[in-house]
Amino acid sequence: MPRRVRLEVTAAGAGAALLAIALTWPTLRHPWTTIPGDLGDPTLQAWQVAWAGHALLTDPLNWIDSNTFYPAPYTLAYSDTLLGYAPAGWFGHGPQAAVLRYNLLYVAAHALAAFGAYVLVRQLGARPAAATVAAVAWAYAPWRLAHSGHLNVLSTGGIALCLAMLARGHGWSLRHGHRPDRHSPWWAFGGWLVAAWQISLGFGIGLPLVYVLLAGCAAYAWFLWRGRRRGPDRRLLIADLAGAVIFALTCASLGRLFLRVVELNPQARRDLEWTRMYSPPLRGYFVPPADSWLWGEHFTAARDKLSWPPEMALMTGAALMVLGVLGLFWSVFPVRHRVLLGAGLLTSAALGLGSNLGADGEPGYLTLSKILPGWEALRTPGRLMIWISLFLAVLAAGLLSRPVGRWRALIAIPLVLVLAEGVNRTPHPRVPDAPAAMRAAPEPMLVLPSDGLGELHIALWSTDGFPRVVNGLASFVPAGQEEIRRGAESFPDPASVALLRAYGIRSVVVLPDELGGTPWEGVPDRPADGLGITREEVGDALVYRLS
Repeated sequence: MPRRVRLEVTAAGAGAALLAIALTWPTLRHPWTTIPGDLGDPTLQAWQVAWAGHALLTDPLNWIDSNTFYPAPYTLAYSDTLLGYAPAGWFGHGPQAAVLRYNLLYVAAHALAAFGAYVLVRQLGARPAAATVAAVAWAYAPWRLAHSGHLNVLSTGGIALCLAMLARGHGWSLRHGHRPDRHSPWWAFGGWLVAAWQISLGFGIGLPLVYVLLAGCAAYAWFLWRGRRRGPDRRLLIADLAGAVIFALTCASLGRLFLRVVELNPQARRDLEWTRMYSPPLRGYFVPPADSWLWGEHFTAARDKLSWPPEMALMTGAALMVLGVLGLFWSVFPVRHRVLLGAGLLTSAALGLGSNLGADGEPGYLTLSKILPGWEALRTPGRLMIWISLFLAVLAAGLLSRPVGRWRALIAIPLVLVLAEGVNRTPHPRVPDAPAAMRAAPEPMLVLPSDGLGELHIALWSTDGFPRVVNGLASFVPAGQEEIRRGAESFPDPASVALLRAYGIRSVVVLPDELGGTPWEGVPDRPADGLGITREEVGDALVYRLS
């Protein structure tokens, strides 16, 4: 790599990191005690990263069997695993370290998205200033602010980065087409590895990438067939085959785990009603989320008309939309490539409407749910905004790369606009402290109350030693957890104690301040005499030992 390119890449990486700190602020103001978004999914994902790191160090053959949802198996696969972030879990211990780790990854995910988009657009032929605008517009598009609590949705940097590396490895750009003299097998191989890492974060965002790469492989095979007289670049072909095998094995291995979860828990299967429920209307593309500093307050009435704003407020940014549309007509990219980008944009936008396109989403998103393996599990069509905004960013970069002579400095205007649209007003609530009772109680344990978002807090608290707990929250309720919850509603009494002992549960931790309005509201006042159990107060909680 030439020294000039190394300097540019280094500067882009440093700039992306600094910009991420600024545009996600105040995430790093109190990184041990607060978390961006809300106290739901972020606490779950902080636990996921901590567990994955812990398991790969201590019991790598059983990393998928987490300490939550005891005694069910494959429990880490009840949602996107974020396995690719597991190495971060090797550092630190306990809930505060898990929160700090999550906050650092949250900032890093934004930085990698901007860096990946920059190198992708540069590889495709855009000028540095235009690539900067495109990178900021993609990484900080307003729609992403609705997902401040979804690290798996925000972790898209690997998508842009793998596409950039594959394009570089194959000597291809939008501006200059295919240049065989620029083939680089190692870059192509690295692109496949980055794609495999992206998939390891979860299929919710990664599955569309799988099909994009499959389409790319088909186009590449056709290209090789057309040029069969020249013969393929054997070193590049070997690199592609080796990388594709690793990528396919990663997909197959993780896919098998998710299928196993559905086999053991039929209630985990998502039918198309989920997709219909989360399908956004067309106007959703022009409505920003509430956490947008520039637009949020001005679109309150429009958001109120959406049935599920977190998945339907999909504005990609006014500046990016205008620049992207103009880029279809004026650009440094050839017309044929702009036509392909426009087709990709329109296709992604149409599919993103889910069941609100055509006759109940057919032909469209629901059609894909019926014919493509795994697509039916993608219940949120609006998350295709990742691809819609990426197409717009590439088109915008083509427009802004046109030579404008002395007016070139005017590119600062769109840069300021996309920066302004990326400013957040995301809440950063304080994470609840772990009760000392969880450290004193023997495992496996049940923590009461056992329902709602409190289950996610318990998972986070369990990062202190990772005791096995019945508690856990997913999009479905495992049969064993449901039986234990129902049986424990009368705790402590002979039937509930017998049931818990039958499951091997050795203790019950009761949080009196959290019991109001739950089936366990009267637990602290119920007698425990004659049941062969002990009870003690530990801080603000109660610990019942069953053995």
